[in-house]
Amino acid sequence: MFQAGSQFYFGIYAVLGYLCKPLKTVMSQRREYEIAFVGLKPGMHVFEYRVEDKFFVPYGEQDFTNCIANIKLSLDKKNGFMQLKFDVDGTVDVICDKCGNTLPMQLWDEFNIIVKIVDEPEVMNEQEEDPDVYYISRGESHLHMADWIYEFVNLSIPLQKMCKEEEMGGAKCNIEVLEKLRKMEEQAQKDSNTVWKGLDRFKNLE
Repeated sequence: MFQAGSQFYFGIYAVLGYLCKPLKTVMSQRREYEIAFVGLKPGMHVFEYRVEDKFFVPYGEQDFTNCIANIKLSLDKKNGFMQLKFDVDGTVDVICDKCGNTLPMQLWDEFNIIVKIVDEPEVMNEQEEDPDVYYISRGESHLHMADWIYEFVNLSIPLQKMCKEEEMGGAKCNIEVLEKLRKMEEQAQKDSNTVWKGLDRFKNLE
């Protein structure tokens, strides 16, 4: 009886351990992007992060894949506030807005954040109109970088996801789709000319 009960509880613990493993993994990954700023001396400190697809899992499905992003964070600790500069570079695969093919895009951008240490950060964050200023409590000991990194990687992706004009019709493009689009544009132009053709005789009327 004891042996059977032991096996039962062992099975429960094994299942719970399996279910909790992804959560522990995510929490462990989040800790990688925490900075214990309290222990830092005043002055400049540099941190480097490499971000891949698994980083974005907690944020849900993204409109890009195969992300390889390198983030260099320069943190300048001063009395009562910190200046953060994020340099983002790397590559992601996106869907071309024009032909629908997978298109590699270069990431390259920089972002600045000023973190101020105050007594009532919630109130200050609600009132602050500058998106580059953020407030934390005097009781805080860590900066959480993950959400900023997520936001800045997304902002580094160009809004217009297409090849350069000189690359149109190249190896990255879906030639069939481009040809159909060309024919549709030609037809739309013909239809437009037909609509206005009947009005030509009124051009010189006063």
